[in-house]
Amino acid sequence: MNSRERVLTALNYHDPDKIPIDFGGHRSSGISAIAYARLKEKLGICSGGIYVYDMIQQLAIVEEPVLDRFQVDTIELGRAYMHSDEDWKDWVLPDGTPCKIPAMVNVEKTGDDWYLLAENGLPLGVQKKGCLYFEQTNYPMEGRDFENDEFADINEQFKLNMWCATPGPGGHLKLEGEGLVKMSEGARRLRESTDKAIIGLFGGNLFETPQIMCRNDNYFLSMALYPEACLRFSEQLTAIYMADMEKWLSAVGPYIDIMLFGDDFGSNQGPLIDPEMYRLYYKPFHKKMWEKVKKLAPHVKILLHSCGSIEPFLEDLIDAGLDAVNPVQISAKDMDIASLKEKYKGRLTFWGGGCDTQSILPNSSPDQIEEHVRQQILVMKGNGGFVFQQVHNIMSNVPSENIIRMFDTVIKYR
Repeated sequence: MNSRERVLTALNYHDPDKIPIDFGGHRSSGISAIAYARLKEKLGICSGGIYVYDMIQQLAIVEEPVLDRFQVDTIELGRAYMHSDEDWKDWVLPDGTPCKIPAMVNVEKTGDDWYLLAENGLPLGVQKKGCLYFEQTNYPMEGRDFENDEFADINEQFKLNMWCATPGPGGHLKLEGEGLVKMSEGARRLRESTDKAIIGLFGGNLFETPQIMCRNDNYFLSMALYPEACLRFSEQLTAIYMADMEKWLSAVGPYIDIMLFGDDFGSNQGPLIDPEMYRLYYKPFHKKMWEKVKKLAPHVKILLHSCGSIEPFLEDLIDAGLDAVNPVQISAKDMDIASLKEKYKGRLTFWGGGCDTQSILPNSSPDQIEEHVRQQILVMKGNGGFVFQQVHNIMSNVPSENIIRMFDTVIKYR
């Protein structure tokens, strides 16, 4: 099998020739640019550079020599874009490592701190001295009369939110005219150049977007007090997403294999909201969006990124049309991977859960990591429904030896 066939076979609940591996295929399976620079040095890879494609999280583009070394089967759609020197500019990571960041990212240093700015110069996020990523500082819909708001201007307010106004490769292209043409041409070229499974990040966040627009404490309170307003917000968001989705899939749909949505519904201790709230505020809209995907691009599989303890939502997510879930946070309550496989095998693919990144990957010895990863693989091997990925991004403090042992163990036992 080639990589694409391997991933799709697993997603269709059949045994591939070996377990598929994802590394850097989306923005929750990547690696801190600081850790990536050390990893390249440890591997003896001197070609290329350190390109930070996700400015907020400061994730590095994982280059072909690294993908080949770890036998990775996936690639992000963003790799189809921004291939000229003019697309990038110089920057320095918090540890002093030189790197490149997208030229369209608007950053400014004030004193010892870096700020992400909107087009109009408004500060949207800050990276304080000593910090490793940007923190949101502006909530554009905070303080509004949520109960009586019609939320008709969400699209305009996106421009004043850090997460929406700081695009990476691909996200910088407008969903109209020349932007759609460039988007389609880039996706086609990527498809022709690789046999890896291509993951397109769409987003479509329903639960998180109101939090980053209104501030999460305000929104959580509104969920309890103003159910009609929360439904209006979800309806407005879905209308925006549906319109964008139709244009986006018209451009890239023929060339991608997986479409990634996002919404973190869990914490370490349990769900962030009652499953009944999910069924009221979000499930009907997930179902509407995912049915639209299946109509416009029947071959595309739907992957949802959702951190934490999310087992209580899985039946509803499956019913809404979900094919796969990530990152499978095995350290969270009720997220034991053996139990999940037994309960949902043949109905949901677990894209992740291969290695705990909270405590084991940064803090254990390489031998301990090998045993941990081996056990995860032995549990998940057979009947498809599993793509190996560490639980979320590899952070800056993870030793290169541990990263290498993790992937070498997968290659050994896959």
